[in-house]
Amino acid sequence: MHSVVVQMYPDGRLDRANAARYTGFSVKTLAMHATAGTGPRFQKIGGRVFYRRDDLDAWLGSFRLVSSTAEARTLRAAG
Repeated sequence: MHSVVVQMYPDGRLDRANAARYTGFSVKTLAMHATAGTGPRFQKIGGRVFYRRDDLDAWLGSFRLVSSTAEARTLRAAG
């Protein structure tokens, strides 16, 4: 396993590239979630998008944990 370097501003903000590294999602995936309103809370400052670590953690914590791929398929099918 390798370590990932994530840069965060002193106030806890991460730009989208660092938020992607932190969450393991791609920059494009975070952007698509922002457009759809299904991603973590973010703020736009001067045309740039920033995320707060607490909001990223809350969003990641909102995903349902499963014990198997079969359980994941069942949950996905149930909507």
